Amino acid sequence: MICTLYAHHVGFEKITAIIREIYPDGKLSESANGTDHFADLTIKGGLFGSSKVIKVSYRQKPKPSYQIAEGDDSAFTNNLKGLYNYVASLPSSKPDVQALLLRKVQTLNCEFTVSEDKGETKEFKTLIERFALEFDAIIFAQPDTSISRSKGQHFLDKNLNLLIDGQGACEVDTLKVEIETAHFDADQSEVTDEQKTRKENSEAIVKAKGIKVNINLPCIESEDEVAFRTAQEVATRVSVLSVVNYVAFNTIPPNVAIDYLKQHNLWEYATPKEKDFLLQPTAEKQTVETWKAEDIYILMWALGKVNTLDFPENLCNLNDIADEDQPVGGDRDPYTFINAARISRSPKEILDAADLYYRLDWACVDARLNMQEMEQVHPGVVYERHYALNWLISYQNAEWDDVSCDT
Repeated sequence: MICTLYAHHVGFEKITAIIREIYPDGKLSESANGTDHFADLTIKGGLFGSSKVIKVSYRQKPKPSYQIAEGDDSAFTNNLKGLYNYVASLPSSKPDVQALLLRKVQTLNCEFTVSEDKGETKEFKTLIERFALEFDAIIFAQPDTSISRSKGQHFLDKNLNLLIDGQGACEVDTLKVEIETAHFDADQSEVTDEQKTRKENSEAIVKAKGIKVNINLPCIESEDEVAFRTAQEVATRVSVLSVVNYVAFNTIPPNVAIDYLKQHNLWEYATPKEKDFLLQPTAEKQTVETWKAEDIYILMWALGKVNTLDFPENLCNLNDIADEDQPVGGDRDPYTFINAARISRSPKEILDAADLYYRLDWACVDARLNMQEMEQVHPGVVYERHYALNWLISYQNAEWDDVSCDT
């Protein structure tokens, strides 16, 4: 049996202490290579039995944190990015739990693989249970083992309940995401006055609207840390979004949209999900795409085609944008719009909006998890605008389909 545990809390010494407690008669050897640690436990067999071996391979971030650091290309961080993308790609019967799992992945500081290399011991499941509880871990488990909850590879919570598998099955309704204050404070000690002021201003706006504030949410990136999308990137993205949105609202049929995008050399800029919708439209996909009107609204604001961002109490109305400012439609060439585009919002304005919607989105998620109505804002509007703003600031360097709205 083999499984991998991931945790925010670190400490190889806790692993060896638990091993010694559960296998007091075993012979434990340890070795290390930098932040990587290894343990081999040998349990001698009886008179006619062979020895059994349990191996643990442990590694952690050189500097524990509460998030995946931008620009960190270490093997551990790259593995976390891959893990994050894998979880995000899975279908899910409970999207709220999947979102919490993605948030927990971002907080991970260590991983350790535990395997029975020779034979099996009756205490092995107990060992995994103790590790999971001690570290508040998530477990990547294989099928057909004593802890398995699915017929394929899957994730378990610290109580060995199924979080998600390849078919999107889930046994729990929530997942606790905790961070050590020391890690948070260490990272926050490096933030700039600009970031702190932005956070304080956003919290004041949220509080003034009677919306719950989470003062423990960190600052978002500073202006110096962000690679903002270029005007041409934004204009191209909003042009494609607008064409797809016409289909979502039944203004034009999918084949007309595809022909238009190909005719104007925009088809290559449509994302895999957009192409999938246009080529194989369904009611569910159509509903998803109708919400992208809010993303168009944000991107048009960045380009100066929307003067003021309304507070997200109601759906936007794209018809309020002047016809001459529309990127597509009629016989106009979208590249006229794209080539003339300029980002009219300052980096400060974009980051102020991104920070505000980050905190509003957290409040919406918190209300949903606590089965409360969100009356001051429209959660769907908040999410989509947060999505577009995260793309604008290149959050986690994600492409459009893979943008994350972590809270």
